[in-house]
Amino acid sequence: MGHRVAALWQSTTKGCHCRGTIMENKDTAKTFIYAGFFLFFSITILNFLKIEPAHNLYYLFAWWSYIFFIDGIIYTIRNESLIISRTKQFFRLLPWSAFIWFVFELINLRLQNWHYLYIPSSDYLRWSGYILSYATVLPAIFETAELLETLGLFKKSKIKPVKIAPKFLNGLMATGLAFILLPILFPKYFFSLIWGGFIFLLEPINYRLGLNSFLKDRAQGNIKKFYTILLSGLICGILWEFWNFWSGAKWEYTVPFVGNLKIFEMPILGYLGFPPFAISCYVMYSFISYIWRGKNHEFEALENLKIHNNPLLIIGAYILLIILSAATIAAIDKYTVWLYIMYL
Repeated sequence: MGHRVAALWQSTTKGCHCRGTIMENKDTAKTFIYAGFFLFFSITILNFLKIEPAHNLYYLFAWWSYIFFIDGIIYTIRNESLIISRTKQFFRLLPWSAFIWFVFELINLRLQNWHYLYIPSSDYLRWSGYILSYATVLPAIFETAELLETLGLFKKSKIKPVKIAPKFLNGLMATGLAFILLPILFPKYFFSLIWGGFIFLLEPINYRLGLNSFLKDRAQGNIKKFYTILLSGLICGILWEFWNFWSGAKWEYTVPFVGNLKIFEMPILGYLGFPPFAISCYVMYSFISYIWRGKNHEFEALENLKIHNNPLLIIGAYILLIILSAATIAAIDKYTVWLYIMYL
């Protein structure tokens, strides 16, 4: 595997996997940095002055400026980044980022842990706002994790390799199923388990399919990615809540037992949920990447796994994406949005 990754890296730095030469991509990275900074600075000033649509859409603009800014920083440091070098993987990531969050939105119809306020009444603006906002979830987590890796955090982290037993995998899947069913059946008492359910359910499947997984890393004694994704989730969680707090359109929480002590809109204990949520996002997207023969967003996954290419599986997956997304948008409008505004 090492020589294949090295070959890919060499071809990437020659421009084969990028959109142009290194010098051209360096210029693109600078554009991302300057544009991201300028957009964030401008939109923050306009938001502070409550000038629309910057105030209502502040959260959306803040995240997209952050994503492009961080991508430019990453490329400047290591001559490789998600948007500039793996452009196809980046754009493929976006609808599935929205899809994964829509899954949690559907579950929230039962949990009733959050709701939205000051949402535009215009269907076009509201629906495009949902999609563009939710499309930032995975890029935000993955770009932040790649930045942490680029800066060398957890570079020397290693653990003893272990053998993953089939019984252990089966136990994890049973735990995951319980973590998903219990919040749905008894949301008042088990709502927090949902953020770990898909980890335990899908990680064993990813491992058995040969997809990128934390269990595969664990078996090899690698723990760096797990740590970077956890920390990325915490960083993004703080930014999610901070930018949501200052945005015109926002969400608020109605969480049982722990809803009174808050930082921004989030109950303090709720911040513990962001690291496992980031892990869930990685695991879910790795599972989805099966339809592309294991190619997810990661540089190390640019090669296809030895999985039979099935166009019908890809078509079915995108049909599911469209149907679930449309149904969830309608459900959010009806049940999760508590207050609309008539103008921007």
